[in-house]
Amino acid sequence: MHVALTAAGLALLACGAGVAHAQPYPSKPVRLVVPFAPGGGSDVVGRMLGQKLSAALGRQFIIDNRAGAGGRIAAELVAKSVPDGYTLIFATSSIMATAPALYSKLAFDMPKDFAPISLVAYAVHVLVAHPSVPARSVKELIALSKRTPGRLTYASSGSGGPGHLSGELFTSLAGLRWVHVAYKGSAPATLSVVAGETDLMFSNIVPALPHIRSTRLRALGVGSARRSALLPDVPPIGESGLPGFDVRQLYGVLAPAGTPRDVVRLLNEATAKALQDPDVKERLLADGSEVLLSTPEEFEKIIVAEIAKWTKVIRRAGIKEE
Repeated sequence: MHVALTAAGLALLACGAGVAHAQPYPSKPVRLVVPFAPGGGSDVVGRMLGQKLSAALGRQFIIDNRAGAGGRIAAELVAKSVPDGYTLIFATSSIMATAPALYSKLAFDMPKDFAPISLVAYAVHVLVAHPSVPARSVKELIALSKRTPGRLTYASSGSGGPGHLSGELFTSLAGLRWVHVAYKGSAPATLSVVAGETDLMFSNIVPALPHIRSTRLRALGVGSARRSALLPDVPPIGESGLPGFDVRQLYGVLAPAGTPRDVVRLLNEATAKALQDPDVKERLLADGSEVLLSTPEEFEKIIVAEIAKWTKVIRRAGIKEE
């Protein structure tokens, strides 16, 4: 009798375990790792997405800010997490593309160690000039640069950062020579152009807007492939004198490699649905960003292409890891 009951009990336990294993995803809170400190652009967008996914999937998406080493600490953490869909990363171009292009030794392999889920948005950058620079368009700037090689200076938030790499890509495509001036952060870099200490800068569109509207800076072109609703009169650089130029700070969600495909698909579909909300689009635009959706497969191809692009730029410019 005892043996029979024990066998029956084991059978019930096995059945219960099977039921538990088959619970639909998500059955508990999901951690969404944001690789930067609270309050920045990626944190704002990541938190907004987390709120929408929580509402859509019925489980809380907890934001875990893991700042440090330009996002590489967070990326390593997620890459080494259990691939069950309960630890995700809200990544930027600096993690997905420029870090793999710049650093010879990383604790993660992009995109091999990750399962791309979906692109979410991109931040728009704008090429601005001090009003004293005698150029009112990209074509005029290129002509001016060719007449005065090595005379124009451009500011950035630091070596290897988005502004620096954008400038290197621009000069590479146009066959120009500018002088790079690195500052410790985007704020002092922007102020240097406003004050006329430097001539040019590739800036996130939001902090540049007040200076553009007050005519303390002149907008020459946006880095994205299409115009921004925040600066509708400013053409894309790629269409106004420099074909092939397309620089956007990409935002996307990834999981550790090996995450079940059905979980990846579910998260992709939930993300796409969340980003159709007009409120989301409005809030993104206020942050200088625009929605950019993709399938997991498209997202992976974009990561690979971006790594190749920035590897070429970094090698040509001789930028060294710090």
